[in-house]
Amino acid sequence: MKIEKQIIEQLIAHAKKEAPLEACGYLAGRDHVITVSYELTNQDQSSEHFSFDPKEQFSAVKDARQKGFEIYAVYHSHPASPARPSAEDIKLAYDPDILYFIVSLASGREDVRAFEIKNKQVESVNLEVIHHEGV
Repeated sequence: MKIEKQIIEQLIAHAKKEAPLEACGYLAGRDHVITVSYELTNQDQSSEHFSFDPKEQFSAVKDARQKGFEIYAVYHSHPASPARPSAEDIKLAYDPDILYFIVSLASGREDVRAFEIKNKQVESVNLEVIHHEGV
């Protein structure tokens, strides 16, 4: 999966802004290149789990469709733990056709990783960070 460098930077900025709570949102784009992030409110207001605000979620999906984007991933942050899915993340990964991005701020290091989670099986996805190609 390709992702624009500015999107990685946006994810890290969102995670820092929301810390110590988990940040969350959608990632979208075209032709398997992520070019757009949708920051959503973590309704749970928790440092250990998240749930999207349904109105924001609907609005993001509608906006993506209207602009011809495909939603490729859900993202959330781990303010104090590594960038790997927790047991709860795996349990709640209901959509096998979407990627799951995790932004870790643990130990003062920024780490962004992507995963496929299908039937409770986790596989790391290679990310190719690219510079802006235009949308």
